[in-house]
Amino acid sequence: MPERSEGGRGRLLILIQEPSLQPFPQAGEGGARSKRRFRMKPSDERLIDLYLDMLAAERGAAANTLEAYRRDLTDFSADLTEHGNGIAKAESDDIRDYLGRLAARGFSASSVARRLSAIRQLYRFLYEEGNRKDDPAAAIEGPKRGRQLPKVLSVSHVDQLLATARKGMEGDGAIMRRVRAARLNCLLEVLYATGLRVSELVTPPASAAQRDQRMLIVRGKGNKERLVPLNEAARVAMRDYLALRDEATKGKKSSGKATKWLFPSFGASGHLTRQHFARDLKALATATGLRAKQVSPHVLRHAFASHLLQNGADLRSVQTLLGHADISTTQIYTHVLEERLKSLVRDLHPLAEQS
Repeated sequence: MPERSEGGRGRLLILIQEPSLQPFPQAGEGGARSKRRFRMKPSDERLIDLYLDMLAAERGAAANTLEAYRRDLTDFSADLTEHGNGIAKAESDDIRDYLGRLAARGFSASSVARRLSAIRQLYRFLYEEGNRKDDPAAAIEGPKRGRQLPKVLSVSHVDQLLATARKGMEGDGAIMRRVRAARLNCLLEVLYATGLRVSELVTPPASAAQRDQRMLIVRGKGNKERLVPLNEAARVAMRDYLALRDEATKGKKSSGKATKWLFPSFGASGHLTRQHFARDLKALATATGLRAKQVSPHVLRHAFASHLLQNGADLRSVQTLLGHADISTTQIYTHVLEERLKSLVRDLHPLAEQS
């Protein structure tokens, strides 16, 4: 549903239709839906709920993370039920058979590996809590995956996106069109300046937009907080957006739920959704002359990290800025460092020109 202004009760509404959740995930990259005649057993549901409760209480797992684990483990349980088994009694061969059926259903190696990771963590938890006397998933090897480098936009392509976003703010059109344009420009500037995850980008509180604030407090995975710096362009974009938003809501009543967030919405979450921002970003890419599938919030996060490394940042600093708990996650960007080191040797080594 497109955004619209509604003044029947003297307040500004931004309505966003949320996508509905499917009971089971889509298969692989082809998108063929997995249709099952069997549902998981109540005993399996109880074990999965115990595990998810632990993730939420002890690790601070986000709602999206919990939903993803639930979908993966529900599909695993349904498959076991279909073949006359369940989570409590499954053996290693049952798990291997399930992984083989996933591949037959069209799942990629990375998707199968993700399912196996969820199953391993579930059984490790059940073993440690005494719900199983063994861990049938411990010795199972996942599918071999080729190293996939992150998709990255060039600096010039990011500059073009930013220029198109700023151009969208020009003119004296309807106030809500200008607010939406300023919001998109603000989101884009902040994303490229900080490398935030999209879930972190759309959920900052209104207090995050304090005047001339140079650091942004972000609550990331595991409910952990970190500080990320804001550059001048991001601070200007935020001030422009807030000025237009205040102008649009001047003299109108707003609900407490809407004013809690920096990017409010009257959807169920109360803030702009990551899906809505992704759609806006793809529309911006098309307007810029780039392919829509080439641009996403995560691609811009990769661009932030890669461009920092290209310009001399060290891997540990990038790890901190991205909010990675483990340096191994950040090491997908080592190809950027390798290219930079080659350039240093080529340009600075005294014997380079002789080779």
